[in-house]
Amino acid sequence: MKLWLISQTVNDGYDTYSSAVVAAETTEVARHLHPRDPNNIGAWWINDDCLDTWAHPKDVTATYIGEARPDTVRGVICASFHAG
Repeated sequence: MKLWLISQTVNDGYDTYSSAVVAAETTEVARHLHPRDPNNIGAWWINDDCLDTWAHPKDVTATYIGEARPDTVRGVICASFHAG
């Protein structure tokens, strides 16, 4: 399992997430995680209003941070939310 910093600049107003640290196997899995829903790697962006709080996976940048402990579970570790 790897650690990633995921970030987006599409939505930067109030009540949005700007970034998160996540544990995921690959960059693609990391980009598909939503900071609000720690373990949801499904197609949440298709029929969800979460796009106003985060960004479509194609607009998410995933930066490799390092290796996680062997017992780390995939998901969000910490997220940055800008409440309004």
